[in-house]
Amino acid sequence: MIRTIAVEEVTRNIREMCIEANYYLSGDMKAALDDAARAEQAPLGKKILGQLQENLKIAGEEMIPICQDTGMAVVFAEIGQDVHFEGGFLEDAIQEGVRQGYTEGFLRKSVVGDPLLRENTRDNTPAVIHYQITGGDKVTLTLAPKGFGSENMSRIFMLKPADGIEGVKDAILTAVRDAGPNACPPMVVGVGIGGTFEKCALLAKQALARPVNEPSALPHIRELEQEMLDKINALGIGPGGLGGSTTAFAVNINTYATHIAGLPVAVNICCHVNRHVVREL
Repeated sequence: MIRTIAVEEVTRNIREMCIEANYYLSGDMKAALDDAARAEQAPLGKKILGQLQENLKIAGEEMIPICQDTGMAVVFAEIGQDVHFEGGFLEDAIQEGVRQGYTEGFLRKSVVGDPLLRENTRDNTPAVIHYQITGGDKVTLTLAPKGFGSENMSRIFMLKPADGIEGVKDAILTAVRDAGPNACPPMVVGVGIGGTFEKCALLAKQALARPVNEPSALPHIRELEQEMLDKINALGIGPGGLGGSTTAFAVNINTYATHIAGLPVAVNICCHVNRHVVREL
């Protein structure tokens, strides 16, 4: 049976999600930060984590963004095939929600309409939207504003199958080591393995939106996530890049089938706020 959803409902939710994501840290990220602040042994690292906690407290009390870079809006829209939208185009509704959220929420507008001419669009649109058709009559919207301090540190490696799992590990460590303090650590490391050039990048981006307290359901990937988290934290980059044992809160890895001749690996790094909000309509 077909379920009808007015596009105005999509716009309203995206607007609210833009504001929520930029003003309040998600529950999983706050818990990870609090745990790290208790566990960090390096005096300077512990002090920086305490300052991040204080920043979150001030942001919530005074209604100011948790980070000055309020990001480029990335939206994942999972749409049940039994859903019918009325009142306009879905794409327009999502973009309008982003426009309203960033203008009415007094969030920094960081998007330029042409990558070479560099003229600001003044409302943080267009967003980057990824659609997926699923079963049923529900719509799941995930909003993940992405700041570019960490985005610029992300990498894609087109490995050969012979590089194997050790090559994958080396690629992840190389990306994090090269990022150093530029990714605003502690960070969350999203990794995509498999697919094609563009698919592995999308997998890595989606991995960042997975709660950091939810490891992969695949046993061998769950083990790899923990191993890479331990190795990354052993690098000693630490909070703010000033040393310590908390370089990353989590390593989230997503995988997909790939070609017999390839082993694509993407590493999409996010800073300590790792903003993500999920709603179901």
